[in-house]
Amino acid sequence: MAMLGKAVRMSRLVNPKSDKMMAITVDHSISRGIMTGLIHIQDTIDKIVAGAPNAITMTKGIAEQCFHQHAGKVSLLLKCSSYSPVAPTCDTVFGDVEEGIRMGADGVSVGAMVLGNYQDQQFAEIGKLAKDCMSYGIPLVGHIYPKGETVAPEDRTKWENIAYGVRAGAELGVDIIKTTYTGDPKTMAKVVEACPARVAIQGGDACKTIEDYMNMTYDAINKANVGGVVFGRFVWSYSDVTSLVKALGSIIHDKATPQQAMEMLRDLESDNKKK
Repeated sequence: MAMLGKAVRMSRLVNPKSDKMMAITVDHSISRGIMTGLIHIQDTIDKIVAGAPNAITMTKGIAEQCFHQHAGKVSLLLKCSSYSPVAPTCDTVFGDVEEGIRMGADGVSVGAMVLGNYQDQQFAEIGKLAKDCMSYGIPLVGHIYPKGETVAPEDRTKWENIAYGVRAGAELGVDIIKTTYTGDPKTMAKVVEACPARVAIQGGDACKTIEDYMNMTYDAINKANVGGVVFGRFVWSYSDVTSLVKALGSIIHDKATPQQAMEMLRDLESDNKKK
């Protein structure tokens, strides 16, 4: 019965036509401070949901305050841990699976910075959450990056380091693993091949322009065969959040090219200005 529960919830996280997941995350304030796009958090969440992603990731307090009116429109992924500006390589767990179930979440998520001084305790916490997720029949999402103390900044996009992190997540029982894009679809395909769990890429600060993010999304989905995306900062810091979510969705779910998605974005923005 627990595995049936996972299957039911996973079906709500993944688009049945494309077999891809598009999630947007607004969990950054503990880890990075109060960023401009998240100051008016209710407004940002409203705009994201209007773009119809498959899921949105947030902490329990923000969900309780800001998500009630969106219940049933998109899936909730409950973020159960975070790092902080003073402890950037160690996620501290502050939520659990029972809270996720109580709040109607279709998944719970937890972070880890691998290849560093705190990998052991983070893996122990992931193992506990994975056990509970299996017992309750709810998917576990891992935000796992090779950003521990032993990894030089220039090595954080090496496919071997990224593959280590996602494979470790799969070994621990994580169902969906958000991680860094290598920057190249051929090496990212190696990461996907090394991980039996679903791999999703982050947005982060990998690109300089929206066009670059469109190209990255297209390459990751269509050439590297990643299982989805979990985007954040570049989406909710954009001037027209809803239109950008819709345009990205056209690449992820409808096989639009980056050029077609950019054209869609401009058309949506133009229509909104006329209203």
